[in-house]
Amino acid sequence: MKKAIWSRISLDEADKELSVLFYECVGDLLKTDMINELDNFSQHKGTSRLQHSINVAYYSFLICYKLGLDYKSAARAGLLHDLFLYDWREENNSAKEHISAHPKAALENARKITNLTKIEEDAILRHMWPMTIVPPRFRESHIVSFVDKLCTCAEVIDKFGEIYLAGQN
Repeated sequence: MKKAIWSRISLDEADKELSVLFYECVGDLLKTDMINELDNFSQHKGTSRLQHSINVAYYSFLICYKLGLDYKSAARAGLLHDLFLYDWREENNSAKEHISAHPKAALENARKITNLTKIEEDAILRHMWPMTIVPPRFRESHIVSFVDKLCTCAEVIDKFGEIYLAGQN
């Protein structure tokens, strides 16, 4: 398994309690073909959609764990929130259409590979809030939505840092 962006902990470290707990939450999903197919799609400035989803899953898990919330549902929703298997930039969709359509596609795909809790369904469907009208219902869903935006910023900043450092050599 990959490591989350800016994290010092490899998610494969079996001796790290949080790595083990995180893997217990999402390990079954990481073994599915549909999840692994996300590695074939670019998400933000060279970050694959799979890596982005792992980033969102891990940090949502971590925040919910620390706050005593349903960290398992947050981790699973984070991994599933962008489970759509197309490049919207190549489709005849506008960004506005994509913002409202892809959570529905992700929810439909997630239902094909696992049973979902109400929190997971809500977090997947509402993760684009406040760019969509209906807000999330659960605290965990709000966290997944927030972490999604935070990870997007981190991925873009990380990529620009790589470009900048490459230009310094």
